[in-house]
Order: sequence, then structure tokens, then C-alpha cells
Amino acid sequence: MKDQIERVIQEKIRPVLAEHGGDISLVSLEDGIVRAKLLGKCSGCPSAMITTEEVIKKEIMEAVPQVRDVLIVQETSPELLAFAKKLLGHEQKEN
Repeated sequence: MKDQIERVIQEKIRPVLAEHGGDISLVSLEDGIVRAKLLGKCSGCPSAMITTEEVIKKEIMEAVPQVRDVLIVQETSPELLAFAKKLLGHEQKEN
């Protein structure tokens, strides 16, 4: 099933995302749930949820009926996480 998903990503999804300077990476497949990460200009784009529903989820679920859902994983950069902790007063104190 993973090979089928990778083929759909390569042939159908990646070209669409590349038109907008983006890409996608398959993060995991577990119990029929696909987790993927948007890369490039698609990462953090306000239209990412629409892209997920209209392109990614549709293409994968049509091609691989065993897939129950497709979720986009959004990771927080270490720099942004450190800034948020500092902002909230959760900095680590040096001893």
C-alpha cells in the first residue's frame, strides 16, 4: 500500500505542488491513516487545507481505497519553539 501511495504522490500530487513551489513528503502510514508533510512554499501556506482536501486527500483515497484518511503534519521549527518559550517565560535557566 505504501508503494501505491508513493506512486500517487510522485505522479499526481507532486507535479501540482511543484507548480506552486512546493512538495510533499510521506511521514507515515498506520491503520489506513496517511500522514504527510508539505514542503517548500506549500508548508505553512494558508491554502494548505484546501490543497489537502482537493488534491492530496482526493488523489490518494481514489487510488488507494484502503486509505481511511489523509492528514497533514505540521512541524514547528526549533527556532520558533524556542522563541515561543521565551515569549511565554518558559526559558530554561542556566545553573
